[in-house]
Amino acid sequence: MIGHGKEGFLLREHLLFCVLLLAVLLTCAAVGSVSLPLDEAARSIWRAAAGRPQEEGSLAASILLPVRLPRVLCAGLVGAALSLCGGAMQGLLKNPLADGSTLGVSSGASLGAVIAIAFGISIPGLPFTGTMVLAILFAFLSLLLILALAYRLDASLSTNTIILIGVIFSMFASSFSSLIITFAGEKVKTITFWTMGSLQGGGYRNAAILAGALLLFGGAILLHCRELNAFAVGEDNARTIGVDVRRVKLRVLICVSVLIGVSVSVSGTIGFVGLVTPHIMRLVFGPNHRRLLPATIYGGAIFLMLSDLAARTILSPRELPIGVVTSLIGSVVFIYIFFSARRG
Repeated sequence: MIGHGKEGFLLREHLLFCVLLLAVLLTCAAVGSVSLPLDEAARSIWRAAAGRPQEEGSLAASILLPVRLPRVLCAGLVGAALSLCGGAMQGLLKNPLADGSTLGVSSGASLGAVIAIAFGISIPGLPFTGTMVLAILFAFLSLLLILALAYRLDASLSTNTIILIGVIFSMFASSFSSLIITFAGEKVKTITFWTMGSLQGGGYRNAAILAGALLLFGGAILLHCRELNAFAVGEDNARTIGVDVRRVKLRVLICVSVLIGVSVSVSGTIGFVGLVTPHIMRLVFGPNHRRLLPATIYGGAIFLMLSDLAARTILSPRELPIGVVTSLIGSVVFIYIFFSARRG
């Protein structure tokens, strides 16, 4: 029954997070350089969801629905994906400093997107081309290369080996991206702003792709909560209880690489979301991934939507790169968590 036992408590958590998520989404959609009253924004969104026409010349028809709402949706979905990747990687690698970029997949996806922007690469006939396709492709290729090199060094694919290869590959990919930017000519400004994180071009199509990727690959990660609990104790413990360590590790890594590739292609490089949010959720909900990962999804979505709101409004009408905002907030929060843990 609702309200009794562990399952009822989890249901209340979901309901509370859903209400908070909707409140933050509505606030972020209504507030900006030109703001709307919250009740008017809510009515406009409800009218659009019901298929009813908007009033001609209204702010909802010109700003809220075509520009601001899809951007807020993209911010929430990217935050949810990056946070889920971070929480899964911290459990999988048993490393509190791990997140989706630990593998080097984020740097690889960013390299692919930089190449697409710098050389104007597009694929005719596809609904989404260029930046997204190359980001996802390079994320996959990065994962294959990292795992192949790690396997050559250590056939058991140990955590330390994967992290070491991932860090080295991140340095290589970042250096290559900087080299391409040097010769990008007129597109240097666009690439530089994008590499610091930007959701300016987020549309409903991007939001739909993000939602599909999160549903499919994020759902696959959530199905491995029991195995991630075992990994958090140690790989030997996981083997003892019958977990196929290599297979589960590969599945989670592949899902993480896809989510990061799609997220980076839409938002650019955004740091600290996948590192700090799982830490905060772990302090509140504990280390059990059955509770931690869903809470991390909600927390990441809320955190990035609020960060995007700050990026749009702090220096309005100028806009800060969202990666700058998340890095500033994330670094302060992470330092606080680190020293609090040390004192504890």
